[in-house]
Amino acid sequence: MRFLFKTDYEDDIRLFPHSGYFVSYGILFALLLTAPYVLSSYLMSQLVFVCIYATVGVALLILTGFTGQASLGHAAFLAIGAYTAAYLQQFDVPFPVYFLAAGLLTGVVGALVGFPALRLQGIYLVIATISFAFIVEEILARWESVTHGNEGMRVKTLYLFGTAVSRDSPAFYFLCLAVLVLTIVGALNLLRSPTGRAFVAIRDSETAARSMGINVSLYKVKSFAISAAITGLAGCLFAHKLSFISPEMFTLQLSIEFIIVILIGGTFSLHGAVLGAIFIVMIDPFLTYLKDDMPGLIAGMAATMGAGSERAAHIQDSVAAFASLNGLKGAIYGIIIVLFVLFEPLGLYGRWLKIKLYFQLFPLYKRATFKRQKIYVKSERNR
Repeated sequence: MRFLFKTDYEDDIRLFPHSGYFVSYGILFALLLTAPYVLSSYLMSQLVFVCIYATVGVALLILTGFTGQASLGHAAFLAIGAYTAAYLQQFDVPFPVYFLAAGLLTGVVGALVGFPALRLQGIYLVIATISFAFIVEEILARWESVTHGNEGMRVKTLYLFGTAVSRDSPAFYFLCLAVLVLTIVGALNLLRSPTGRAFVAIRDSETAARSMGINVSLYKVKSFAISAAITGLAGCLFAHKLSFISPEMFTLQLSIEFIIVILIGGTFSLHGAVLGAIFIVMIDPFLTYLKDDMPGLIAGMAATMGAGSERAAHIQDSVAAFASLNGLKGAIYGIIIVLFVLFEPLGLYGRWLKIKLYFQLFPLYKRATFKRQKIYVKSERNR
């Protein structure tokens, strides 16, 4: 059992509360650095997507998890960053310039979206962000002189310091990993700053935040801008990884996937963004297996259990028809969200904290430690 005795005011804002964090994160970082040399190209491609999705997850946590502003329009911010990179590439703009330009332009658009969202809360804010996503998708499809419309845009290989970095090379993986690490460190420092504490105060109670002198409107716009800027940076990397972008790639379903990342990972910690990204990226192979291999497996089991060949073939066709339904992926996502909300509202990182605390406090651990409590200002109660 570990006891932490705080002897300085700075102990509450340290990045690493004790030396054990240096060891665990050092081992993790070493494993990530050696991954390109021991894993297959497919797993490395999945790791790149994990880094990109986790970066967007961190951005969404700043807006939703720590400021309390719901958003289903982050696919649009990702699209703006991706198309900014693809467009500037046509004029031979170097990668560092259009990478930063993608984040800056997306941040400005995020701030503009934040202004009309100031007077909206809850489901109305969600509807507004969905509308924004539809508007961006329509603009991308119709502004053919810039975006090439539904034909899409080809994204060329990026050059960094005069060296070509292909999307499947270890250098591109290290680039995505570096962006993720810098984003996480920056978000941690942001949350320890007065701005981050204002975000959390707004999330907990806007009335209490105003009473403490916090400019709620200003910090909401700041949250939208910062979240959108980080998503724009991820969009640039996303475009290079796919090497081709079109409006059909940035739909509402992609925004829902980003929401799933933080819901499943945990909406109260940056660790949750990484865990949720791993989950959402690794679930695609399962869906592929469900569509391609599951019908034959079920038919084989039916034949083994005594069903005739015609009956087994009929079962295989039925399962294949079910697996090929267009809405199957969305239905599975919906089931996953419902299960996590009901049985593990703290997400994967919350479950890890419970397991870790159980072994730290054994045999004195109490199941009511993580019981949800209703905490609210009396004036904000629903009547």
